[in-house]
Amino acid sequence: MKITFWGAAGEVTGSMHMVESGGKRFLLDCGLHQGRRKDADRKNRCLPFDGASIDGVVLSHAHIDHSGNLPTLVKHGFSGPIYSTPASIDLCNWMLRDTAHIQEKDAEFLNKRLEHRKARGLENGPVTPLYTAEDAERTLPLLQPVPYHCPHALTPNLTYIPYDAGHILGSSCVTLHESANGALVSLAYSGDIGRPNLPIIRDPETMPPPDYLIMESTYGGRLHKSVEHVVNKLADVVNRTARRGGRIIVPAFAVGRTQQLVLMLHQLANEKRIPSIPIFVDSPLAINVTQVTRDHAECFDDETRAYLMHGEDPFGFSRLRYIREASESKKLNDLHGPFVVISASGMCEQGRILHHLRNNIEDPRNTVLITGFQAADTLGRKLVEKWQEVRIFGEPTRVRAEISSLDELSGHADQNELLAWIKPLAPALRKVFLVHGEPQQAQTVARLLDSTYGLDVAIASPGESFEIK
Repeated sequence: MKITFWGAAGEVTGSMHMVESGGKRFLLDCGLHQGRRKDADRKNRCLPFDGASIDGVVLSHAHIDHSGNLPTLVKHGFSGPIYSTPASIDLCNWMLRDTAHIQEKDAEFLNKRLEHRKARGLENGPVTPLYTAEDAERTLPLLQPVPYHCPHALTPNLTYIPYDAGHILGSSCVTLHESANGALVSLAYSGDIGRPNLPIIRDPETMPPPDYLIMESTYGGRLHKSVEHVVNKLADVVNRTARRGGRIIVPAFAVGRTQQLVLMLHQLANEKRIPSIPIFVDSPLAINVTQVTRDHAECFDDETRAYLMHGEDPFGFSRLRYIREASESKKLNDLHGPFVVISASGMCEQGRILHHLRNNIEDPRNTVLITGFQAADTLGRKLVEKWQEVRIFGEPTRVRAEISSLDELSGHADQNELLAWIKPLAPALRKVFLVHGEPQQAQTVARLLDSTYGLDVAIASPGESFEIK
């Protein structure tokens, strides 16, 4: 078996790892790179292999940095199966369509601006979307469900089994088992490892120990505060901003993070710990994803199941309103008084959140509440780093709003949680390959895995290959 790391190697986004076995080639994930616009666009458009040479994809979960470049793969000639859990497939049905729509709309919006700039001799050449709605529709029929714990044969000699990663709805860690010439070898891929006690979903489960492991390292150098702490912090942000008459603008991933925030705001509203102000989820994707979440109660933890047992919708309450139409989204700009708006994307790179930021970030009464990891060079990362001026839709904009963060809501395991997750696997592991982490985070994890468990660890680099036997 041969592994080649093409994405999320030395960085966090764009997960894509190739596994070759018995003359067949499979991808573990095919995600979008996010970051500096020109670099990300080049990486996303220019695949390092012929799409037709790939025999299948095993998808760990539906987040766009893991699934979002599947339509580009199809554009490049791929027509094989894409395997994932039933919940992940239902999420992808909406997410890939939505991403294609955003690609098209953002290109349309930027081209209108380019027309004016070109007339002044400042720009030339139109912007084309990475892929279109048609490309997404060609991708969706390729998705095939594989439930947790159910072995699935990729080839006569290669089988994979998914396990619950506890990261988002339907997320999985996977183990691949290869038999060749009477010898057996197993390779596990962690996908994104979740955290114990996150709202809505079950905790990460322990998979059987593999021989080799590809493991994420996103927060390998950091420790999160307790999940319980975040509720108090969220209440404080809402109350503080409302007192000064401001708006709380929340960039949030449509999958997982939006539903977690809605559930916590529901709890705070029930307990009368926040003022009676309007709360909006302004994202057609988040609306669709929330319905998918409702449809997969088999993935819920006991706390969320309790809402259902009492006949209560955990994702709906009186002061919450979901907004689907763009015309209704624009009307939010005309509202007076404080309110909360949750909108995608989580790293502030595309979608309606950019319009909300452009209209609200220069008002010091407002708060921008960052709710998860922000990759290098993204707009969200610049806000977290307290840049005084950022570019939105290519235009310089002063940052006068308060910038606050809820890192405690991260769906990624922190340093201690990563070490606890790998502990039962460590005695059997021959080698660990670290991915999905910035260099300093990965280096910290590598040192800890060596000193704590005596593991042989390699930090993957783009294009690097390893033979495992």
